[in-house]
This record gives sequence, C-alpha cells and structure tokens, in this order.
Amino acid sequence: MKHSEKHRSHHIGWLRAAVLGANDGIVSTASLVVGIAAAHATHETILLTGVAGLVAGAMSMAAGEYVSVSSQSDTENADLSREREELATQPEHELDELTGIYVKRGLTPELARQVAVQMTEHDALGAHARDELGIIEATSANPIQAALYSAVTFAIGAALPLIVAWLMPRPQIVVSVAIMSLVFLALLGGLAAKVGGASLWKGALRVTFWGALAMAATAGVGSLFGVAVA
Repeated sequence: MKHSEKHRSHHIGWLRAAVLGANDGIVSTASLVVGIAAAHATHETILLTGVAGLVAGAMSMAAGEYVSVSSQSDTENADLSREREELATQPEHELDELTGIYVKRGLTPELARQVAVQMTEHDALGAHARDELGIIEATSANPIQAALYSAVTFAIGAALPLIVAWLMPRPQIVVSVAIMSLVFLALLGGLAAKVGGASLWKGALRVTFWGALAMAATAGVGSLFGVAVA
C-alpha cells in the first residue's frame, strides 16, 4: 500500500501574506469605521472614509510586502551567489563544511562524508542552500506573489466591515461593525489555522483579541475627540 504524507510547509509562502492582508484589511477598516462612527460622522462620511482606507491600505500592503520580501529575496540570492563561487573555488573546503553539518546532525564522520560526497555530486548548490543556508523552495521569498496576495486579501478583508456599515442604519454601525468584524476575524483565524495544521481555537482567539483591542481603542478616540459632522 502506498504511503502518502501531506505537509503544510509548502503553504507558508502565500499563507503568511494572505492572512496578514485579510487580517489587516478587517482590523484597520473596521477600526477606522468604528472610530469615525463614534465621532458622530454621517453615514456618507463613514463609507467614504472606509473606501479611502481600503484603497490606501491595499496599495500600502502591496508596496510594503513587495519591498520587504524583495529584501529577503535579495539576501537569499546574494548568499547563493557567494556559495556558488565558493563551490567553484574551494570545493574541498565546502565538502568539509557539508560533512561537518551532517556530523552535527548525528551521523558518524565516515557516513557524513559519504553523504556529503553524494549530495555534492547530485546537487552541490542545492545541498548547501538547504543544509547550510536553510533556503528551501517551499519558503523561498516571492515578492510579486506576496504583494498580490496581500493587496487582494486586504481589499477583501476591508470590504467585509464596509458592507456591514453600508447595510446598517447609522445608529447601529458601531455595534454591528464591531460584532461582525470579530466574527470575520474568528473565521479567518480558524481557516488559517486549519490550512496551517494548527489549533482552530488558538488561531481564532489570537486574531479576535487584537481586533477587539484595535476597535476599542479607535472607538475610544472617536468618542473622546468626536464632534458632529454636518
């Protein structure tokens, strides 16, 4: 019977950006809407502010993720370029280095040497990238992918509290947006935890806690400094 294993690590690249984008979209937009609503703004002003926050936030997330992940990618490429040069100019030293890594992982020196020789013959750069630098394809940085996932998921996340604010009468916006946003955050946290193979409850609780804290803070600021907007 064929043995099949399902691993979660290949989700890391896009899952982080997607969850971060959706979470920020819900939290920032819901907090913005709640804060403006608590400041006694009109329905139209609340919606306009929320839409502006959605557009600005999505673009900011895309730019931020692209720059951040590009920096990581540049670092990885620089390390790989250096490793490639060392393999060409100092092959014996690199072989000794790989052997030492395998010895530290529990192999005997003789077996570690055999493994290092075979791995070098098969794919020297790949072996050093994985075992020395810790760079593997599943977690390798992809700037464009991260930027797109972040922007799209931010917009989707931000649209949820905006829809609630649009559907609710002005006096019910603060409570309705706050409650529904916490529900959205709990669902997002649970879904992300399920995809990543973690606890559903833990994933849901950690995002709802910070979402509730953010909305409470902005509602307090809005109530404290708010004035009626014509």
